Amino acid sequence: MSFATRLNCSIEEIKGIFRALYGSDEKAFSLFEKMVFYHDERCDELKALDEERLLDSNWYKRSNMLGLTMYTDLFAGDLRKLKAKIPYLKKLGISYLHLMPLLKMPEKDNDGGYAVDDFSLVDPRFGTNVDLVELTHALRENGISLCLDFVMNHTSSTHQWALKAQEGDEYYRGFYSFYEDRRIPDEYEKTMPEVFPETAPGNFVWNEKMGMWVLSTFYPYQWDLNYSNPEVLVQMMASAMNLANMGVEVFRLDAVPYIWKKLGTSCRNLEEVHYIVRLMRIVLECVAPCSILKGEVVMAPKELEAYFGTKEKPECHILYNVSMMVNFWSALASQDTRLLYRMAEDMLCFKEHCSFVNYLRCHDDIGWGLDENMERSLGIDPLAHKIYLYRFFSGDFKSSWSRGQLYNYDPDTKDARSCGTTASLCGVEDGLNHSDEEKIKMALKRDLMMHASVYAFRGFPMLSSGDEIGQLNDYSYMNDPNRALDSRNLHRSKFDWKIAKNLEGWRKEIRDGIEQLNSIRKNNELFSEKASVMTWYGHNDKVFAIRRTLGEKDLLAVMNYSDRIESARFDFFVGKYVDLITGYVLEPGNGFSIPPYGYMYLMKKEG
Repeated sequence: MSFATRLNCSIEEIKGIFRALYGSDEKAFSLFEKMVFYHDERCDELKALDEERLLDSNWYKRSNMLGLTMYTDLFAGDLRKLKAKIPYLKKLGISYLHLMPLLKMPEKDNDGGYAVDDFSLVDPRFGTNVDLVELTHALRENGISLCLDFVMNHTSSTHQWALKAQEGDEYYRGFYSFYEDRRIPDEYEKTMPEVFPETAPGNFVWNEKMGMWVLSTFYPYQWDLNYSNPEVLVQMMASAMNLANMGVEVFRLDAVPYIWKKLGTSCRNLEEVHYIVRLMRIVLECVAPCSILKGEVVMAPKELEAYFGTKEKPECHILYNVSMMVNFWSALASQDTRLLYRMAEDMLCFKEHCSFVNYLRCHDDIGWGLDENMERSLGIDPLAHKIYLYRFFSGDFKSSWSRGQLYNYDPDTKDARSCGTTASLCGVEDGLNHSDEEKIKMALKRDLMMHASVYAFRGFPMLSSGDEIGQLNDYSYMNDPNRALDSRNLHRSKFDWKIAKNLEGWRKEIRDGIEQLNSIRKNNELFSEKASVMTWYGHNDKVFAIRRTLGEKDLLAVMNYSDRIESARFDFFVGKYVDLITGYVLEPGNGFSIPPYGYMYLMKKEG
């Protein structure tokens, strides 16, 4: 289908979205012009990939998908040096690379790049636009798709739009929300929760130069864009198309639930947000159909499915699976999989067009946003459980083997989040500190069992750079005044290339275990989007199991979240199964034992 045909098929829906948002479709014609412009500017290589992906729209659901997230500077230094590291990524089996924000940002107050100065320009500390284009080209040649964050909710306060607004330019003042007094801001505050009540209280910041209050949901130096102004929407769609033409194939929509504001509401997950995400999907499917949308929706599970849209009018292609990530860690600390089962069942009930990026760790913290109603139904006190979890993963208890730190602790609500690398959170650091081989052995089992849980779930797995070599917490950030106040820097450390090039001992065990999981997924069609995925109960609340079926083929992934040998029994399982991890043959229906923190991928034997 040609671009002209795709555009013609979408015109009426695009105009309808503008009418729904603004009462008029006048500004839609400005967007149409930009769509034609960016399509004409698109290089032949990307247009060829567009045609390929139009014929294989489920490419991102294949069993060979494996993601890796990293900071460019911490992994390689800059974009040119990262290009030279592609052989390492290819050897690891990476097909999806998520680079943390690298567009132009303020020198200091930049929230790790989420305060953007220019959506069209690579920050000089990482290189140039040419470097980015050359990198995306090299990645494509090696079968790797690039993911970048698209910060939809806000810009930096030093973005050219914000600077022009401060100078009195009425056109650009319309790009933000300014108020001369506190009347309207105070009305918003009545129903609009605070994102960071301790570090950035309130949702408005006073600008002395303008003598006005500015809507600023996250940090004072991040000004919320005003999407009730259609000019903002058109400009942001143009920014996305420009990045797609530079070779970005996956857009991580940062903080997308927040982008539309309405008095008397929480200003989250509003209907208008879904119109905008749907519009972005349409625009990219017309101009750059090789690109997909990944939503960062850190919300209650009941809010998640809406961000996929419907099969007829889809929105995001994939979502970050924050809920499962949190429940994996909760189950590990409590040695209780009941919450994990309940959450998995809810997520696996999503419609077939819904897919996830599953992970244990990323650049961010572990926010203990468990389903409180679900907890209460299981006799769990939500606040007491949350306190237990972040104290456990901080190593506060004598029995705790985990070594992490708190992030954003609120003494009033007792809320807090947790930071740390996977290896340190799983106990490797504690074992090394005590020179205890048995502790290290158990920690490695936890690490790989947790990865096995992620790899088994619906969607595709994503590793956090450094986890594949067991990188530990880096406490040196506490000596840097520019980083010391953000404990997330504990797991934001430089990649250790000396270790990576000479893996041995326990680090090699982690890498070998992850590579085995990679190989199993890549070479087994039961991990493709065609397979049915469901939970399966093993009559033991310390054991978690995922079943994958495709025709007569059957695979059962079983994980023991306990520090003891546990037994499991799976009803209706008839015949013999071979464990793809160890090669052992079992009959699951008869019951069997699983070692502490053990995991099995049981494949039904044919014949």
